Amino acid sequence: MTTVTLGPEGTYSHRAATAVADDEIAFTESVHSIVSGVAGGKFEQGVVPIENSIEGSVTESLDALADADVAVTREIVTPIRHALLAQGEDFATVASHSQALAQCRDYLLGTYPEADLEAVASTASGVERAREDPTIAGIGHPDNAGDGLQVLAEDIQDQNSNATRFFAIAGPEARSVSGGKSSLIVYPNTNYPGLLLELLEPFADRDINLSRLESRPSGERLGDYVFHIDLEAGLYEERTQAAIAEIEEFASEGWVKRMGSYDVEHVV
Repeated sequence: MTTVTLGPEGTYSHRAATAVADDEIAFTESVHSIVSGVAGGKFEQGVVPIENSIEGSVTESLDALADADVAVTREIVTPIRHALLAQGEDFATVASHSQALAQCRDYLLGTYPEADLEAVASTASGVERAREDPTIAGIGHPDNAGDGLQVLAEDIQDQNSNATRFFAIAGPEARSVSGGKSSLIVYPNTNYPGLLLELLEPFADRDINLSRLESRPSGERLGDYVFHIDLEAGLYEERTQAAIAEIEEFASEGWVKRMGSYDVEHVV
């Protein structure tokens, strides 16, 4: 089974993918290509970042999942340990993924206020640029040092609790109703006072805790939203089925997508 994730080798997505990959890991540079590759059957499995504890949701992933017919099969949580990697102290630019740059904002502004910050496709891409160019530093896991790169500083993230959630995704045939958590995507295709309350009440009435509720523009019109919901209950549970049935009633002009139920795995 080939698992596809954000590359090149050495990204945090790669570290998360190793927890679920049975065989080969392939790399691409966009979340959309991961999701479309899995949805189209090119890859059996993919791993995409969903949420960071500092910077919040990865909107590219949410939008891609809303547009595709795939299943969430597992959640992987991994701590993020950022290190500053360079050939030496004499660099002018720090290149890394935009999320990594944001997660290290205070450190970079306080320690290297004159350095230019350059967003690239992944942390590993920034590290490779630093390996090729002595005027560039990268941000990545300290294990990515070596081969000409040294660790100038470790644990430079602004909060030590920094962690990222990833979803393992597969084709719709892999969708499960068993697991401790479930994900839904709801598009009501309407807007009126009390809409959000109607979305939340079916879960509250049945004592189902929501671990995440995120709204994203539908792209259809201004002020029109798609809702991403993570809940701490399995789709097999009668209370979950009853809650979703209520939501489907008031979202009858739109749709409700069951992404699946899954368990959580923590990867150091």
